Amino acid sequence: MARILVIEDDRTTAAEIAVELVAHGHTAVLSHDGDEALERATQEHFDVITLDRMLPGLDGLTIVARLRERRIAAPVLMISALSDVGERIAGLRAGGDDYLVKPFAPGEMAARVEVLLRRAASSGRETMLAVGALRLDLIHRQASIDGEVVKLLHMEFRLLEFLARHPGQVMSRRMIFEQVWGYYFDPGANLINVHIARLRSKLDRPGRTSPITTVKGEGYRLDAV
Repeated sequence: MARILVIEDDRTTAAEIAVELVAHGHTAVLSHDGDEALERATQEHFDVITLDRMLPGLDGLTIVARLRERRIAAPVLMISALSDVGERIAGLRAGGDDYLVKPFAPGEMAARVEVLLRRAASSGRETMLAVGALRLDLIHRQASIDGEVVKLLHMEFRLLEFLARHPGQVMSRRMIFEQVWGYYFDPGANLINVHIARLRSKLDRPGRTSPITTVKGEGYRLDAV
């Protein structure tokens, strides 16, 4: 049984989400205002957060960004009537783990929540990943090379963690997007390129081969260096 914070200003929608989650054995805590929701998410423990994009007070993007700034790692399922690809990307870049467009089937929402729970449980079994000189602290969400801390944004860390869980293996763009961002996306999109470029700029060291290799036409690989 998971404890889930449902942040949704439409009380009918919030009740529908809660009923579905309870039917799957979870506990649902409701919040209808952005400012109150951020306070609760900061002060209480939740296994997953469902977060409406548009809210009175703080909006969903601001809430998830502030949660990540405060190192609150609870998975966030963003829910919004804004279906434009740009809006989805904005939600994921801000720190969301998945994005569901309204109207949605309650069963799909519950299934996405359970995927996030499984992913969190899987990552929770380890506290540290090491690939050569690179170390990832999974508890504090912190990366370091040769003991030097590398400051990463939330999605940069998630991307690096995914690659680090498959060292020496080529990960395709589609695999990366589905596993890191949580939904299918056009493999030709520029989002992965941008994040890989940012990671390289932070991880590369003078006189040392870059740990991230581009395999043309196939994807990316993280090597021990």
